[in-house]
Amino acid sequence: MGESQVPSRGNLKIYLGYAAGVGKTFQMLQDAQLAAKQADDVVIAYFEPHERPDTIAQVQGLEAVPNRRIQHRNRSFEEMDTEAVLRRRPKIALVDELAHTNIPGSEHGKRWEDVQVLLDAGIEVWTTMNVQHIESLNDQIWQITGVQVRETVPDWVVRQAAEIVAVDVTPEALLNRLKRGAVYKPEMVQKALTGFFKGSNLGALRELTLRQAAHEVDLRQFEFDEHRGFSVPRVSEARPGELRPEASNERILIHITADSSTAMLIRRGRRVADYLQADCLGLFVHTTRRLSDLPVTEREAVEKHRRFAKSLRIDTQVLAGKDIPQTVVDFARRNRVTQIFVARLRHSRHGSLLRKNYAEVIVRIAPDLQITVVADRSRKRAS
Repeated sequence: MGESQVPSRGNLKIYLGYAAGVGKTFQMLQDAQLAAKQADDVVIAYFEPHERPDTIAQVQGLEAVPNRRIQHRNRSFEEMDTEAVLRRRPKIALVDELAHTNIPGSEHGKRWEDVQVLLDAGIEVWTTMNVQHIESLNDQIWQITGVQVRETVPDWVVRQAAEIVAVDVTPEALLNRLKRGAVYKPEMVQKALTGFFKGSNLGALRELTLRQAAHEVDLRQFEFDEHRGFSVPRVSEARPGELRPEASNERILIHITADSSTAMLIRRGRRVADYLQADCLGLFVHTTRRLSDLPVTEREAVEKHRRFAKSLRIDTQVLAGKDIPQTVVDFARRNRVTQIFVARLRHSRHGSLLRKNYAEVIVRIAPDLQITVVADRSRKRAS
């Protein structure tokens, strides 16, 4: 009996937009119809119609795997039936809304985790998402729109994509779609126009989407498709964290603290590391004898930041040291770090620091290293 062969990993294709209604799902389904006509085995693994007739019409003739029903708080919800898709084993599975959070009771917390299962089984996945759901852009999105996006996709998942199609319409065209009821129900239109769909927001988000597409292109060989916009071709045997066409001598260190600004710092450092194709490390230094000796609230905050860094594929370490800035700098030198990311924290109205601030000390004692001080300009977020 011959040895069983492990299937090669499936390719991921992402249709990226800047807001609801730009046409991501429509384009994905239209492409699927073309693939089906060319005899490709395509199935709909999950589709969110949003009561949009033009999009729903694109489903006609495509096979769909029935959704799984889950009971939660005396209500019935539908989620993608990942196991059923695996049993069906199509060549291409269409999965709408990659950033979706699954209902409690699902095997995985996020839809992007379900997609990883399909990819590991050798199934090609086409999926949709908006730029505001990319984790490292969370702070920028909040600054632009005033909306804190809670459903995010780790950057390494996006980095897996063999192809990214930026689905683009002008803000004016999108607003016209919104006003004629092609995006939301009529009773939701006015709220959208005065909120997320403000013209200034849409223009900034559109620019961010195109820059994100260009960012992905910088990491890979570039190709332009005049009908769809930016298209990133497949990178052979690509895996998370391995898209490095050339070796980089850059190493970035993120100084992790218990302060809430650390999440912002982690996103910024990860994004710069991606641009530079650099290694990215995180370090927390405590002055207590053991990590467990820290106050509970501080320890929990640090562990939360470390888990977040891990989700972005950042290796983090914990060291004990009486002098925190010096310990950070010594670690950086031992590990050939070229750039340290630290936060400049906000001051109170009376000029005193709200929290301990190590940025100025690190800058002073490490003239041989590049220190990037990131200001905490955040507004007070909703909890």
